[in-house]
Amino acid sequence: MEKFLIEGRDNHSAILVGESIENLKNYIPDSGVFIITDENVDKFHGKTFPDFPVYVIEPGESSKDFPVVAKIYRWLLDEGADRSSFVVGIGGGVVCDIAGFVAATFMRGIPFGFVASSLLAQVDASVGGKNGVNLEGYKNIVGTFTQPDFVICDTALLRTLPESEFRNGMAEVIKHALIRDTEMFTYLQTHRHALLNLQPDALNTIVSQSVKIKAAIVQADEREQGVRRLLNFGHTWGHAIEKISKIPHGQAVSVGMVFAAGLSVQQGYLENEEYQKILNLIESYGLPVLAEIDKKQAFEVMLKDKKREREQMHFILLESIGKAFVKETDIETLKTFAL
Repeated sequence: MEKFLIEGRDNHSAILVGESIENLKNYIPDSGVFIITDENVDKFHGKTFPDFPVYVIEPGESSKDFPVVAKIYRWLLDEGADRSSFVVGIGGGVVCDIAGFVAATFMRGIPFGFVASSLLAQVDASVGGKNGVNLEGYKNIVGTFTQPDFVICDTALLRTLPESEFRNGMAEVIKHALIRDTEMFTYLQTHRHALLNLQPDALNTIVSQSVKIKAAIVQADEREQGVRRLLNFGHTWGHAIEKISKIPHGQAVSVGMVFAAGLSVQQGYLENEEYQKILNLIESYGLPVLAEIDKKQAFEVMLKDKKREREQMHFILLESIGKAFVKETDIETLKTFAL
C-alpha cells in the first residue's frame, strides 16, 4: 500500500492506494456512520460494507443533481444523523461527488471518506477535495472545496468495472501524463496490454502515479487559483460536449484533450509530431478523438463554464507532452478554432 497526504486548509486527507475495502472499518468511527453508494456497487460489493445505514442511488450522471441530494439530506435526518456523524461514499465519481457534497453541506459540514471503486474515481474524482453537483446539466456548477478524511483506492475493485468504464478512467490517467509526466506517457504506451488486461502491478503503478501528480498539484493550490487549473486540461471543451451529447465523462474529456492539443499546435506551442503521438495513445485505449456534435451549441455551452472571466477563458494548453500551462485565451480565439 502507498499513502499520499494532502494537507488542506481545514483538514488532512490520506489517499491509500492498494488498501482493501475490507479494511474500511479501520478508518471510520464505531458509530454514527452513513454510507452512500449506487446500485451497481451495492450489487457487487455490498456484502463487504460495514454494518451501517446505506443509501443507494441510481448509477449515472443524472443522479448528480439537487433532487437526489435533497432526498439524501432527508434520509440522514430520518436516520438520526447529527453533527458528529460520518459519511462514507463507496463508488465511482458520481457517488464520491454526491457523498462529498452532501457531507460538506449537511449541518454546515460533517466529516467524510471515500472508497473509490472506479478508475475515474481513484485517479481523479475522489482526490483533491472538490465536491460538486450539476445544475440542469451544467457540470459541477455548485460545489465545495472540502477534503475527505481518507480515500481508499482498492484496485481489486476495478475487476468488476465494465470495460467501457475502465477506458473512461484511462482518459484522466492520460491527462495526468500529458500535463506533468513524460515518463508516465511512455509507460502508458508500453504497458497498454497489461493495463487493458487489469494486471495488478500495472494498475497500482498508474493509480499511484496519477494520485502523486494530483496530490502535489492540490497541495500547492487547494482552491484552484493557479496551478490546479492544469487539472482542467481537456475539460473545458469536454464538459460542453458531455452536456449536449450525453456521452460519458471520460470520452468527452478525451475529445476535449484532442481539442486542447490541437489548439496548442495552432497557437504555435506544441509540435505536430507530439500531437500525433497524443492522438495515437488516446485511440489505442479505445477512446474517441472526435464527437459528432453541433459545434455552435457546444461553444455556447462552453461560455457558461466556471473558468470563464468576462471575455477571457483560463484555457490549458500544452508546450510539450508532460508540460502544460494556463493561457488566458480570449473568447474570439476559441470561437474561431472551435467553429
